[in-house]
Amino acid sequence: MLPTENRLRRREDFAVAVRRGRRAGRPLLVVHLRSGATDPHVTGESAPPPRAGFVVSKAVGGAVVRTAVKRRLRHLVRDRLALLPPGSLVVVRALPGSGDADHAQLAQDLDAALQRLLGGGAR
Repeated sequence: MLPTENRLRRREDFAVAVRRGRRAGRPLLVVHLRSGATDPHVTGESAPPPRAGFVVSKAVGGAVVRTAVKRRLRHLVRDRLALLPPGSLVVVRALPGSGDADHAQLAQDLDAALQRLLGGGAR
């Protein structure tokens, strides 16, 4: 489970990450990253924690499949929170093939996308 302080909940925060952040696409998912964004809703905190949200549409599969994909992605992102800069907003959008993918394939695509967004990979 993703800790409460690391969850992206507001529609506006999702919109900011998707519209103003950088994007890295992979075969199973698309990752949007808005680095160092400050949260206007939190006062007095100098370095807010990174927050992540997930978008899994009906194109991925039925309710059971979508829930399983969200759980896998939450688990993967939780283990990678330390890599993200403080105050960053991350939105992970699952593509239709992610419903058939296993944990290792999702992890590989997530790692590649994050590496590219954080400056570790070339285009």
